[in-house]
Amino acid sequence: MPVKIRLSRHGRKRRPYFHIVVADSRAPRDGRYIDRLGFYNPNTNPATIDLDFDRALDWVLKGAQPTDTCRAILSYKGVMYKKHLMEGVKKNAFSEEEAERRFQEWFKQKEEKIEAKRDSVSKKKEELEKERQERERKINEERAAELAKQQSELAGAAAEDAAAEAEEVEAEAETQPAEAAEAAKTEEKPEAPAPEESVKEEKSEEKPEAAEKIEEPEVKEEKKTEESKADEKKPAEKEEAVKEKKAEEPKVEEKKSAEKEGSVEEKKAEEETKAEESSEAEKEDKGADKE
Repeated sequence: MPVKIRLSRHGRKRRPYFHIVVADSRAPRDGRYIDRLGFYNPNTNPATIDLDFDRALDWVLKGAQPTDTCRAILSYKGVMYKKHLMEGVKKNAFSEEEAERRFQEWFKQKEEKIEAKRDSVSKKKEELEKERQERERKINEERAAELAKQQSELAGAAAEDAAAEAEEVEAEAETQPAEAAEAAKTEEKPEAPAPEESVKEEKSEEKPEAAEKIEEPEVKEEKKTEESKADEKKPAEKEEAVKEKKAEEPKVEEKKSAEKEGSVEEKKAEEETKAEESSEAEKEDKGADKE
């Protein structure tokens, strides 16, 4: 029965990890297995490999055939190199102590390489983190500078507004005493005495006013006479209007009666035409029945 050392998949989608198993080559990938040697996780950097070295070497010496990936894993952990040394001991190429010494030297070198790789990976991570922090620091500084600039501009604008307001208040305070002094001067000035000519003009103006007062009673008397004449004319006009209305009333009644008679005659003529039309229609119906 051919036996293989292969991987059995586990884990979720896109995040797999594998068990290193010894199984029959005819068994399904994730099915029954004979022995489990360890596990392999490729999601880490470097990959995590946990392997039972002695049992893996035993199965390899018994003839179990590893798959390509498992062969790489076994070589990475030194199983295949140990097998090579054990075959050299069997052929008496060198002693078992020499084989062990060579394996330990190789194993130290391998561990140093793995450790160097881990250090380089961690250093790269640290450098990337530093770069990210540096970028964030620069961005924060730029934002802080912009905010400080905006705040300084706002403070300058507020200071300018305050200075303008203070200047306005000072200007108002300066103008108010001057206005108050001018108002006091205007109040203190005495009125100048009127000259003799103005007195003469006033007297001359008073004379025409007296003449006008004399003329006003005559105008009032004329208005009264005109109003009395107008009152006398109004009754006569009213009587004439009443007579005209009485004379027009019979004419209006005659027009109404004539309109009524005309409407009655029109109705009669319409009824006659309708009767004639109906009689003609009956005659035509009878002639059509006879035919």
